[in-house]
Amino acid sequence: MKLTKLYIVLLFLVTMSCNETKKQLKVEVFETSVKGSKLTKLTEFKEVDSLVNIKINPNETFQTITGFGGAFTESSAYLLNQLSKKNRDTIIQAYFAKEGARYSLTRTHMNSCDFSLGQYSYAPVEDDINLDHFTIEDDRDDLIPMIKDAMAVSEDGFKIFASPWTAPPWMKDNKHWVGGKLLPKYYETWALFFSKYLEAYKSEGIEIWGFTVENEPHGNGNNWESMHFTPKEMTDFVQFHLGPKLETDGYGDKIILGYDQNRAGLKEWVDEMYRDKASSKYFDGTAIHWYESTYDYFPEALQYAHNKAPDKYLIETEGCVDSEIPHWNDDAWYWKKEATDWGWDWASDEEKYLHPKYSPINRYARDIIGCLNNWVDGWVDWNMLLDKQGGPNWFENWCVAPVIVDPVADEIYFTPLYYTMAHFSKYIRPEAKIIGLENSDDTLMATAAQNPDGSIAVVLFNEFETPKAINLSLGKESVEITIDAQAIQTIIISKR
Repeated sequence: MKLTKLYIVLLFLVTMSCNETKKQLKVEVFETSVKGSKLTKLTEFKEVDSLVNIKINPNETFQTITGFGGAFTESSAYLLNQLSKKNRDTIIQAYFAKEGARYSLTRTHMNSCDFSLGQYSYAPVEDDINLDHFTIEDDRDDLIPMIKDAMAVSEDGFKIFASPWTAPPWMKDNKHWVGGKLLPKYYETWALFFSKYLEAYKSEGIEIWGFTVENEPHGNGNNWESMHFTPKEMTDFVQFHLGPKLETDGYGDKIILGYDQNRAGLKEWVDEMYRDKASSKYFDGTAIHWYESTYDYFPEALQYAHNKAPDKYLIETEGCVDSEIPHWNDDAWYWKKEATDWGWDWASDEEKYLHPKYSPINRYARDIIGCLNNWVDGWVDWNMLLDKQGGPNWFENWCVAPVIVDPVADEIYFTPLYYTMAHFSKYIRPEAKIIGLENSDDTLMATAAQNPDGSIAVVLFNEFETPKAINLSLGKESVEITIDAQAIQTIIISKR
């Protein structure tokens, strides 16, 4: 009799334990796939054989997220102005409204860049050392209105950082828009330029969060606006000129990001930027681009940069699919491996492996997840919209954007890249923390973040042609779902 009672008690305890283990985790699932889903909410999941176990650990925390977004360029702003008010509003809402992608971190250019209608500078008068003739008049028709429209619809607001492609030619040793170096006698004037820019934009009601010191200081093959710095030259300019000038003018709280080019060169740059306390004082972080390879995200370099300055920002400030003209209304192209980047055409045979034929979707999803899993806290796309040619671009440097427009026909095409970006920007919010994640399948890319409101966003990327079943667990709660073949998925776990 006693043994029977003991058996019943043990059976009850085991049953209770199993019930606790099997407690259902409540989730919302959104998917974008080669089959046509576009941030589609899923409620039913088909059964598949393979099972991937993913465990979330919110107690293990990594970097704090700064944001996700794209760039305000003159080209994008000009195109926006060519569209009907309805289509213009549709695009702005899609990027910045609560129902849209909710971009939170954005970039713009100081002076012109290749994605401008032509070459211009805010300091057009030669030898204007005190910048008495400084003007942002060239930004008033298109760029400033686009930024203001975005500000009007963004409920949470967004950060803007600005990047110069070059100083005006009269400040440079070669007197040209392309290449050359800033003459030391103009270092103080160029530092003043940044302060003047902040003041001018503030007068327009636009607060600039910070700067990158120079877009692509190694240059870009002498193709479009550029200006060269060595790591030491940039560090000296920031430490002895730009940082102190902003501080003196009351802008000491503005963010300064150094470098702003490809990841393979990170080590020499962060070693110099953070060479001592005096230089580190003025650098708030490091900016990187992906053009060294849109396939390899260089985890070792990212880890090195983080370990060198663990309390500083590490932000991917530009990436896009370049060298190809966008495909209009052809979702399938964005999932095809036939797509290329510049390196496929121009890289040496020894470096060709860094630029394989690889689909645009794969490039974006793989890179963003890889970055988030290696201490990067922000990821910014390039142009928000371009035309069917991949411009306008005065150098005819055609690129792809998440939104393509036909201004003549007044038509818009939201490419799958738009939805790919939204999987991150919409659901991983500023001040979120990247958290621990155990993944039993190293072919399935995954990352997780806990938002300030307590919700958790898990982003998965299955680049292969077979779906996968996922057992997602958080503590004693779990749920089984499926991610389709060639799909990106964001799983939202409600506030904890």
